[in-house]
Amino acid sequence: MLFRDYDPQKDQTATHRIWREVGWLDDASEEPVLDAFLAAGHILVAEIDDQAECISASMPGTFQYLHEDLSFTAITAVTTGRIARKQGLAKRLTARLIAADAAAGAQVAGLGVFEQGFYNLLGFGSGSYEHWISFDPAQLIITEPPRVPRRLSVDDADAMHQALLRRQRGHGACTITPNAFTRADCQFGKGGFGLGLADAGNELTHFLWMREKGEHGPYIVTMMAFQNGRQFRELLGVLKNLGDQVRMVRMREPAGVQMQDFLAQPFRFRQLTEKSPYQQQNRATAYWQVRMCDVPGCLAKTRLRGETVRFNLHLTDPIRQHLPADSPWQGVAGDYVVTLGPESQAEPGSAAGLATVSTSVGTWTRLWLGVLPASSLAAYADLQAAPELISAFDLSLCLPTPHFGWDF
Repeated sequence: MLFRDYDPQKDQTATHRIWREVGWLDDASEEPVLDAFLAAGHILVAEIDDQAECISASMPGTFQYLHEDLSFTAITAVTTGRIARKQGLAKRLTARLIAADAAAGAQVAGLGVFEQGFYNLLGFGSGSYEHWISFDPAQLIITEPPRVPRRLSVDDADAMHQALLRRQRGHGACTITPNAFTRADCQFGKGGFGLGLADAGNELTHFLWMREKGEHGPYIVTMMAFQNGRQFRELLGVLKNLGDQVRMVRMREPAGVQMQDFLAQPFRFRQLTEKSPYQQQNRATAYWQVRMCDVPGCLAKTRLRGETVRFNLHLTDPIRQHLPADSPWQGVAGDYVVTLGPESQAEPGSAAGLATVSTSVGTWTRLWLGVLPASSLAAYADLQAAPELISAFDLSLCLPTPHFGWDF
């Protein structure tokens, strides 16, 4: 087995085959889309018998911690051909990809999971629940009529990408820098269309990108961008205007919003539509994961309210066992002296007289990000600390619920 950089001339045919085998390509017309998507990212392959059989890809971006931006690597694709399953290729290849991106400056890594547990082996911890809500757009309680939106197509992908970069972001939000990601997102699959509006001049400021399934829906909102509450309400007004024909819309609930506030009689309609093709419901799933790649770098951008807390941190990182000895980055395992407060920091080593916190990088990342409180992670995960430190963490790391706000 050989691990190496992606070679488009050598690996293109094998890559198309692998993506068809995993069901990510519908037909040959999407092959150029895949080629453009991969050309914009960092890709590694693992080959067997001189053929690529596993591919891991990433793209750079940013990750927001409260009001600070950290450098981010988004793991956008991990695919393994049918003959190479259960060989450990995906773990080792993705570990090498993360190591290379971390050595190049990525402070945080994130990805979407196919199942709980696999990426924990690379040090990832689960993020927050994302709510996907299904509703009849005619139910929307929007009184102010929206302006007439303009139609968007793949030709507007660059403008949509810029709108996503400028969208309202909150704690845990990420961006993906290459516009090739949004262009590919528009082109993969069938039935995609967009509706957008501009606030000043002709520059797109807020939009919806949807995929349609049949005359009456559901319409599935796969991308959304807005910069303020007024723009969000206008987008809901656009959806409401589709309600004379469309019976269902599915969308991810944006951070800081409870969609139930915008729906007329949500409990009544949930009961009336139960077990129907247009069943209205709210499903919660934690399908993204994240991990620190640079503990001192992340802590340097951490500014918390409340009293300052200092402690020794003993951190384990399972990614190391999947990396070669000559990898330029070996994970973040080790000992740190950590300060949490208005000015936070992490320094390698340990200090006499300070209490020690022991945990894995996945759990530490979840604690730092505010996915779960320290008291929960101490009870149900591998966080080990004195009770007084657990109480201090529950106060200092009481953070807004983190949301990526961008699926990949």
